[in-house]
Parts: sequence; C-alpha cells; structure tokens
Amino acid sequence: MSRLGKKPIPVPAGVTVGIDPSGRVIDVKGPKGQLKWTCPGAMKVSKDQSVLKVEPVAAGVSAEPKTKALWGLVRSRVEALVQGVTGGFARTLEIQGVGYKARQEGQKIVFALGASHPISFTVPSGVTVAVDAKQTQMIVSGCDKELVGQVASALRALKPPEPYKGKGIRYSGEHIIRKAGKAAAAAGAGGAKK
Repeated sequence: MSRLGKKPIPVPAGVTVGIDPSGRVIDVKGPKGQLKWTCPGAMKVSKDQSVLKVEPVAAGVSAEPKTKALWGLVRSRVEALVQGVTGGFARTLEIQGVGYKARQEGQKIVFALGASHPISFTVPSGVTVAVDAKQTQMIVSGCDKELVGQVASALRALKPPEPYKGKGIRYSGEHIIRKAGKAAAAAGAGGAKK
C-alpha cells in the first residue's frame, strides 16, 4: 500500500466535486475557478461525504512498485486540484541585471533583457502575471498548479540567470552557483603566465 496514496483528501466547504461513474474523471469547482482532470487508468477516485479517496482499480495490484508510485502521484494531483480552487497557487520571479525589466501590455509581457529587440510573452488563459512598479518582479498566479509552474518556467527560460554576474530571470529565493571570472581565476592560480 502507498503511505501517501491511502490518505484521504478533505474537501473544504464551498468546494463541489463531481466524479464520473468510472471514477476516472474528476471535476472540482470552487471560489477561484473550476478544474477538470482525468486520472490514469489504473487508479480511481471516490467521494465519501466530504472526503476524497484514491485507490487502485484492481484489488491485487496495490503491492506493485509502479502502482504505489502512481497512487501517490494521483493523490497529490487531486489534492492540488482542491487546493487550487480554494487558495490558488503563485510563483514569484525576479529580474536581475542593469537595464533588465518587464512591463505589462494587456495579455502580453514585454521584456528588455539585453537583446537588440524587446521580447514579448503572451500569457495563456487561466494564469495571471502581475508585474510590480519597479518592473523587476513578477508574480505568476492561477488555480492550476501545473500551468502556473509551466508558465513560470517558460518566463525563466527567456533569460536564465548566468553564473558570472547572476543576470537574468530567476525564481524568488533561488540560489545561483557563481563562478569566478577570468581575472579572479588567473590570480588565484599563481598569477600571470610567463
């Protein structure tokens, strides 16, 4: 049995959960929005009063390693659906570098990231991106945890932080391993060559 998978998921007040008869398609509605998800064929979701339970379809396969892993994954995904429609998810990104900034133009974010041209990014539906007044911080938020993470990753990929000066787009609190430049590396290795 999966230790994580067999834990019940509480459904808070104000959230309605619809499950199809097969137990594979789950529809969750709450104050932040509505999410629909189809779980893999080996698992099913059932509702008992205000609690959701995830269990394997076949009774004898719960000891297999693949089933245990899938069980925990499906439970975490269903829990993320419930959390998303109640509180939502957010990811904060920071822009570091001289002249690096972002501005919002409707559903587009336009970046100045050291290129010869501005870079624009269209925000998909279901996610909101807010740029602060200093234009150096962005908050990606939405009710779908997977989509929020995907958009934040796509924004970071526009200009990943480089290891020498740390310029680029990074997650808030992300630690970038820094490298010494050529001058510092040469001085530390015994000075200049003869």
